[in-house]
Amino acid sequence: MKIERTWAMPNKWTFTIKPIRELLEEEMDGSWADPFAGMHSPADMTNDLNPLMNAIHHKDALDFLKELQNASYDGVLFDPPYSPRQLKECYGEIGQSLHDTKSSVWSNWKDEVSRVVRPGGKVISFGWNSMGMGLNRGFTIERILIVPHGGMHNDTIVTVEVKNE
Repeated sequence: MKIERTWAMPNKWTFTIKPIRELLEEEMDGSWADPFAGMHSPADMTNDLNPLMNAIHHKDALDFLKELQNASYDGVLFDPPYSPRQLKECYGEIGQSLHDTKSSVWSNWKDEVSRVVRPGGKVISFGWNSMGMGLNRGFTIERILIVPHGGMHNDTIVTVEVKNE
């Protein structure tokens, strides 16, 4: 497993942060899906709940993922809200109320992400921890990038995993 640490300024748009953008350029090939695309996703198939974002679809992430076929993508970018508070804020920004911020929300997303990635494919996860998809879903961590942002900002932790054959 390769572990790197590179400082960069924080940015709401994860994929515009220089060391993260460079990692994506190195790791992504083939067809990719992104259920939380935001404005700058490099994936082919994009979704974002917010209709103002630059995405092909504007659905709830779980609904979007459930519509994708089994083992249909070479990779998935998994950059969801990092905490229950962020999740609630994302829904609030577009005028929807959210009642469920339990950890099962993240588990359900991960189960669907695992289902749509082909064996040998990758998931690149973003957050405040390096949990990623996990061994129980059949993934092996290949690379971790820690991006500290200075001051009181949490690091962004990027986990690159490969789905076992």
